[in-house]
Amino acid sequence: MTERLPLFPLNMVLYPGLVLPLHVFEDRYRRLVADLLALPEDQPRRFGVLAIKDGREVAPVREHLGPAGPLDGLGTVTGDPLEALHHIGCVADVTDVQELPDGQYKIVVTGTTRFWLSTVDTSGPYLVGDTEPIEEQQGEGAGALAAGVERAFRLYQKRLAGAREASLAGEQDLPVEPQVLSYLVAAAALLPTPVKQQLLACPDTAQRLTTELELLRRETALLAWLPSIPAFDLTRQAFSPN
Repeated sequence: MTERLPLFPLNMVLYPGLVLPLHVFEDRYRRLVADLLALPEDQPRRFGVLAIKDGREVAPVREHLGPAGPLDGLGTVTGDPLEALHHIGCVADVTDVQELPDGQYKIVVTGTTRFWLSTVDTSGPYLVGDTEPIEEQQGEGAGALAAGVERAFRLYQKRLAGAREASLAGEQDLPVEPQVLSYLVAAAALLPTPVKQQLLACPDTAQRLTTELELLRRETALLAWLPSIPAFDLTRQAFSPN
């Protein structure tokens, strides 16, 4: 079933089940948040997050040209935003809103479901798109793959943190459910945005876990040749200014 959603392009990928804080300061996205807050309380406050293929999520400074338009910062050539955005994104449910004295917002959203973007409306102050939900399929062998990914991810964390493999101190619990684990690993691993987008777009959980297992083994092998770096919380999401 098609759903019409406001769109919030970012230079990052949001996954189902993951929490993302956003600092909303651009006029167009302040308008988006204000429109969501104006909805009746029984209606969901949500928008679609899509990774940008080319351009910037923050519009450039426009002297004497008025407010930024919905396409500013997307690096489009033909004026079609579909060429600048990845077509598979994630619905973001607004869970917390703090309005600042200067009219900006700090919001917290939670990723819920993936969607396919079919069309984009550029007539308003921000982009609005027609989206179709993508149902998550488990795929064959997801359970066994999840166990392998968990082991590989723990080793990757230790390599990244510079810890010795034999030390289990401070290990965090990881989800058992394969789909949840696949999205957590995708979000936490230090990978470029196109690779993270590839993981979001995997046709099923088993394929995502298979890809992650290959990536984790490769990255862990590379890290073995690099000097240790300070440990940090891999599951903490950066506070993205928008």
